[in-house]
Order: sequence, then structure tokens, then C-alpha cells
Amino acid sequence: MRAAKYLDDEVVIQKGVELLMNGLGPLEAIRFLNLPREKRLDSVKQHRQWQAQLNKAPFLDDVFGR
Repeated sequence: MRAAKYLDDEVVIQKGVELLMNGLGPLEAIRFLNLPREKRLDSVKQHRQWQAQLNKAPFLDDVFGR
């Protein structure tokens, strides 16, 4: 088994932009690159949301094999 060789970041960016331009055209490629990105929740907030929706009895039964 051979070790994977990664391309330099600059090469990946250049090839990615070329693919976008060729596949979408210049206007849509720029539009794609400028789409708003979803903000990530911080881990504490995400964990609290998960806990709020958690049905505790089945979860604990699954974890502790009750």
C-alpha cells in the first residue's frame, strides 16, 4: 500500500476554482464562493441543545444496558 500524496494548498485552490469556473461559469462560480456560510454553534451550546431534546430513560438504558 502506497502512502497518499496530497497536493499543495495552492494547487488545490487553483484546481478547485478552475473546476468551478468551467462547471458553473464565472458568474455562478463567484456567486457560489460568496454564499453565506452557516455559523457553527459552540460546543457548549450544541451540547445543551442536545441535552434538552434527550429522552433520558431510553438513553441511560442503552448506555448502561438496563
